[in-house]
Amino acid sequence: MEELKFVVVDDAVFMRTLIKRMIEENSNYVVVGEGANGHEAISQAKKFLPDIMTLDITMPEMDGIMAIKEILNASPNTKIIMVSAMGQQSMVIDAIKMGARDFIVKPFDKTRVQQAIENVLKMK
Repeated sequence: MEELKFVVVDDAVFMRTLIKRMIEENSNYVVVGEGANGHEAISQAKKFLPDIMTLDITMPEMDGIMAIKEILNASPNTKIIMVSAMGQQSMVIDAIKMGARDFIVKPFDKTRVQQAIENVLKMK
């Protein structure tokens, strides 16, 4: 099986590190890029054409919701998993309508992250 490329986008370095560690526990998964806001997410999508991107909703400069359309224009095959805090359900619904494939809610555990990855990999 070939490696799956991930980009992790969150304004908190701690969250990016945590998600990256959870992803890279699978030897076929590699995090090729990171970003701290929507602009960086778009740039990383263009640069790496990742298979999967985890995308925080609330970030400075440009939030995750605003970035979805441009990410998918730059890298149409990227599957986006939104990362949201509690109480952002309406924003998650908006994100799914715009093309995100799944979501994880903070605080989350490794099992939920792996489940979201498996869910989006089953989607065409």
